[in-house]
Amino acid sequence: MDYFLNDDQIMIRDLARQIADEKVVPVRAELDEKEEFPWEIMKVLAQADLFALFIPEEYGGLGKGALELCLAVEELSRACLGVATTYAANALGTYPILLFGSEEQKKKYLPDIAVGRRLVAFGLTEPNAGSDAGGIQTTARLDNDEYVLNGTKQWITNGGEADIYTIIALTDKAKGARGASAFIVEKGTPGFLFGKKEKKMGIRASSTRELIFDNCRIPRENIIGKEGSGFIVAMKTLDNARVGVGAQGVGIAQGAFDEAVRFARKRVQFGHPIISFQAVQHMLADMATEIEAARALVYAVARYMDSGAKDVSKASAMAKVFATDMAMKVTTNAVQVMGGSGYMKEYPVEKMMRDAKILQIYEGTNQIQRNVIGQALIKEAARK
Repeated sequence: MDYFLNDDQIMIRDLARQIADEKVVPVRAELDEKEEFPWEIMKVLAQADLFALFIPEEYGGLGKGALELCLAVEELSRACLGVATTYAANALGTYPILLFGSEEQKKKYLPDIAVGRRLVAFGLTEPNAGSDAGGIQTTARLDNDEYVLNGTKQWITNGGEADIYTIIALTDKAKGARGASAFIVEKGTPGFLFGKKEKKMGIRASSTRELIFDNCRIPRENIIGKEGSGFIVAMKTLDNARVGVGAQGVGIAQGAFDEAVRFARKRVQFGHPIISFQAVQHMLADMATEIEAARALVYAVARYMDSGAKDVSKASAMAKVFATDMAMKVTTNAVQVMGGSGYMKEYPVEKMMRDAKILQIYEGTNQIQRNVIGQALIKEAARK
């Protein structure tokens, strides 16, 4: 389908696709097997100005929006979700600064982020605060002109590799979620340590680690926004980022579908290519339809966000839940179309199926997304 992309958007999509095909596809199996962080690919993305896409021009960026970022994320996800997650998580970590940071913070950090000189991570999840994001226990105590952080963050994408971390911590435990605040913490700060690197089912090229704060002192000016605004910062950040997770779902599903079609045209059984069998045709037809429906929704939500819409919670949750459920279904069916071959590491759909599962889990499980959508519907009904 023609989504009426403008010339810049087509150029961004084609550039990301070229990098995916030339730089990512040849090494994706090795990155997965070795659980190797894709630094070389990140350098290529930086040279191509893809880290600058969503950064405003006044801070060295290209001033593009959610749709352009989704186009790049989709193409990288088509090749390797581990690489795409590394790239997309940088945007996730940057959004708190972009949305709520002071002018001084933006001038200090965004130019380096735009050129890919410094990678970013977002720290919200904790051992006892996953879907219940309001249950965080990490604290930040003001001591003269410094905040002292103590606690542990868990399953942080880009953990250990990123240079800049946007962290949600409690400045007033008595207020619960309303007592949370957001902070910028730089790698190398005394008292900021990294725990174990997790071994995962999928996205194995992506680094997932614990962040440990042991009397970690940061300057008072590193607070993002006001004390007590941390939960709002976190929720607005996720609202803006979830459409990108939807784009990841579209990309990985497209990659798996392409592999399945390619295989079905070549695989001969009973004297005919299996793509000539109606059972296989129907599976592929459903896969193609579901991918296109998800892409249309993701692009529409991205454009809605770029229009300046203030409340995007419901729309971004819809894009995330629909596209990522679709991705899990399509990658599973791609393995089925390819049969025993699809189950083998020799073919990429085995990895794609493993990778796709995380999309239904991170940045808010799909069950939580349905809660978000349901609550929005209740509020809408009450206003009518």
